[in-house]
Amino acid sequence: MGDTRLTDGWHVTERCTNCDVARQLAPGLIGEVDGRSAVLRQPSGEAEVRRLLAAAHACHTRAVRPVTGRLDAALDPFPLALDDAVLLCGHNSPHTAGANSYLLRRPDGTVMLVDTPRWSTALATRYEALGPVTDVLLTHRDHAAHGRRYADRLGARLWIHEGDLDAAPDADQVLRGTDPVEVADGVIAHPLPGHTKGSVLFVADERYCFSGDSFYWSRGTGDIEVAESVTWYSIRELAASLARTAGRLRFEWLLPGHGDRRRLPVDDMAERMRRLAARTRELRPRPVDFTAVRW
Repeated sequence: MGDTRLTDGWHVTERCTNCDVARQLAPGLIGEVDGRSAVLRQPSGEAEVRRLLAAAHACHTRAVRPVTGRLDAALDPFPLALDDAVLLCGHNSPHTAGANSYLLRRPDGTVMLVDTPRWSTALATRYEALGPVTDVLLTHRDHAAHGRRYADRLGARLWIHEGDLDAAPDADQVLRGTDPVEVADGVIAHPLPGHTKGSVLFVADERYCFSGDSFYWSRGTGDIEVAESVTWYSIRELAASLARTAGRLRFEWLLPGHGDRRRLPVDDMAERMRRLAARTRELRPRPVDFTAVRW
């Protein structure tokens, strides 16, 4: 890690789409400048080099680069453990707008994949090494691109909600309606139409909330937010969904597809969700504007 090729010359190319993923993984090293990510300073020490390597291996356009211009697969940190049960997949896909995806370890030694990274047989092999992968849980249509391929390769069931079924018409399990459904022991699907017609939250063990694109942690506001400027289906439906669902949710970890992650005490998250539902009721439809997302 002392190699100057890793400590000098890091940069972000013009391929950046301002998706925020690199800034999540390398805060203080990568920031937003003129509407896209930029390296704010070169790394100092191994810990900071590791953050930049994570950002580089997650970036869906491969815009984060060391001075050599090449990424060394031997230095790939993914999947990256967030705690003892959840791993961040990295290797975000251009076919899911650079969305984050996650691996969820279960007490019986099996694993679930929540949304998917870019397709790669090598990545699938890594996931199999963690334990039998039983399910691929799609939070909504925007993240469905590689679902069938991963499910087939891993021998897993593919899940999606009926509202977004046309994005994965060959899904093995279809969620219907708006009532919560237990998809596995301790894992509850909460349909949450709004961002898309078939958006779903998956909550595991009253600890982890995989929120897809329904809501996320904003570093800018220091709170949970909805992306009202990128709501494809209906902001009013999202408000109704949150009013119906927010009071039922108990979790510590907020793990979205887009936007930052955050861990807080359960009661704190519950109060923030209550306030989010109230704020969302006041929102009105607006044109889609990616530049207005409050990262």
